[in-house]
Amino acid sequence: MSKFSDYNFKGQKALIRVDFNVPLNDKFEITDDTRMKAAIPTIKKVINDGGSVILMSHFGRPKDGPNDKYSLKHLIEHLKKLLNGIPVSFVNDCIGKEAGEAAKKLKPKEVLLLENLCFHKEEEKGDEKFA
Repeated sequence: MSKFSDYNFKGQKALIRVDFNVPLNDKFEITDDTRMKAAIPTIKKVINDGGSVILMSHFGRPKDGPNDKYSLKHLIEHLKKLLNGIPVSFVNDCIGKEAGEAAKKLKPKEVLLLENLCFHKEEEKGDEKFA
């Protein structure tokens, strides 16, 4: 069985599901980044190999679709700091044309953060088509 640490991601794109469900204060500042820090070694492994990373995560429990309070866009600047300035781009959805085009354009050693998976009710229902 191969190990993640043995794989070389040079020229590859890795789609990684992370747990960025971190607490924010009323100014959208992260109050505990433990979950984000836990993902950094995995992201850096891919980047250091010369690959690129597409990150997807859930965030909170939005009830009625997209809601600024639960947008992953609030995490971008902090993620950049944790990654020591590695370029991080963001798209306003996790599926669809915009996300697909951003993923195609991703260059080696870049990171793309997709919008909150929970903005789609199919994510919680385990919808195979959504997956």
